[in-house]
Amino acid sequence: MTYIRLCVVWLAIAASGANAALAHPTISDSLPNLVQEVRRSIVGIGTFQALRRPPIDLKGTGFVVHDGRYVATNYHVVSGGINVTNMERLVIIVGNGRNYSDRDAEVIAIDPDHDVAILKITGNALPPARLGTGGLMPDGTAIAVTGYPIGSVLGVYPVTHSGIISAITPIRIPQPDSRLLDAKMILRNPFDVYQLDLTAFPGNSGSPVYDITSGRVVGILNSTFVKETKERALTNPTGISFAIPVVYIYQLLQKAGL
Repeated sequence: MTYIRLCVVWLAIAASGANAALAHPTISDSLPNLVQEVRRSIVGIGTFQALRRPPIDLKGTGFVVHDGRYVATNYHVVSGGINVTNMERLVIIVGNGRNYSDRDAEVIAIDPDHDVAILKITGNALPPARLGTGGLMPDGTAIAVTGYPIGSVLGVYPVTHSGIISAITPIRIPQPDSRLLDAKMILRNPFDVYQLDLTAFPGNSGSPVYDITSGRVVGILNSTFVKETKERALTNPTGISFAIPVVYIYQLLQKAGL
C-alpha cells in the first residue's frame, strides 16, 4: 500500500513538472521559432552590376527597421562607394537559398563614429525587427546573431550563431605606452560596446544581435570596425566578437527624421 502511494505521488510530481515545462518553454525550445521570426527581417547588403559574374557582390548584412522600408547596417559595409560609370548600384538581397531578389537601396543617414548607417529601400514594406529599449544589457545575457557570413556564392543562406554577452567594454584598449597610439585611436571618442563570445566573419557585419528570451535587437554586430583597435592587442585570431549597442541605431533613426 505504501509503495502504491509513493508511485502515485511520484506520478503527480512528474505530471506537474511536465505541465510546467509546457507552460514555460525553455530557451532551447523557443530559439528555433525565434530564429524563424528574426530571419524575416534579415537582408543582405551588396552591389549589383549586370555584366559582373556573379552580378551581386554581397558586402554584409542588414536588418529591417522602422516601418519596414528602412534597413540598419554598419557604415563600413556601405562606405566603399558605387561605380556609377559601370552601372553599379547599391542593393539589398531578400530571400533564401537560390530563390532571392534584389531591391535598390539608398544611404540616407550615417554615423561613422559608431559605424552605423540607415538605408531606404524600394518596394513593399518588409517585416521590421523588434528593437530593444536602448539600455545596455548585462553581462551573461544569452544572445544570437543571424546573418550572411559566407556571402552569396552558394546562394543566400542566413546563418545563426548563439552565445552570450561576455563583457561591456570601451571600444579601445588603453595602451601601456603612448607611442603605441595612432591617429585613429586618439581621434576616436571611446564608447562602450558589447564583447561577445562568438566568432563572426566579414559577411556578418551589420547582423542584428538579439536577446534570445525576448527576440529584441540589442546591438549590431561589427566584425571589422571594432577589431581594428580592440584586437590590435591580440596576436592570433580569436572567438571574440563585438557589437555596437542598439541605442546608436535609435539616435540615427531620429537624426533621419524617422
